[in-house]
Amino acid sequence: MNRRLVVVTAGLSKPSSTRLLADRLAAATARRARSGTDVRVIELRELANDIAQNMVTGFPGPRLRDAVDAVTGADGLVAVTPVFTGSYSGLFKSFFDVIDKEALSGTPVLIAATGGTARHSLVLEHAMRPLFSYLRAVVVPTAVYAASEDWGTGGDDTLADRIDRAAAELAALTDVHTPGHPDTGPPVLPFAQQLAALAPQG
Repeated sequence: MNRRLVVVTAGLSKPSSTRLLADRLAAATARRARSGTDVRVIELRELANDIAQNMVTGFPGPRLRDAVDAVTGADGLVAVTPVFTGSYSGLFKSFFDVIDKEALSGTPVLIAATGGTARHSLVLEHAMRPLFSYLRAVVVPTAVYAASEDWGTGGDDTLADRIDRAAAELAALTDVHTPGHPDTGPPVLPFAQQLAALAPQG
């Protein structure tokens, strides 16, 4: 059975470097997975009004509910945001505020961000990793940040290496994750041991 990989991207422009990074991470994860992978991309830009309505009323509309159901039913999640004022975007945070705090428990998540300068790369460790740790997701060790210069010829090899490493980690955990059944599957090992046992060799 194919594994379900859901990509959440909070880019606001079109085209978007955030969406470009999200697509590259999804493609790399699908390549490294041991089983087939169905990829669904959720563009938060298209759900902005729905998210705002939910914040006011407390009730998600059909499109937002469908997106939330896709995220909470995923075998693996890629979450990518642009950096605004030294943190994730408000749209990104508002979407994950809609999700029940237990719904992502045990879900493998790859976190990534884009920004104009490498100085904002700490947003991954200071904001995004704590957010998903609070949601009890399993955040892969390698987070991916892409600054403007990373898309040029000089930095692209390094970015490609980070993408491939993070994707391999996510693929390894996605292959054994069962959504909604945290007590099934192989025995729970320390995270480093899981990756060492599951990650493709070579």
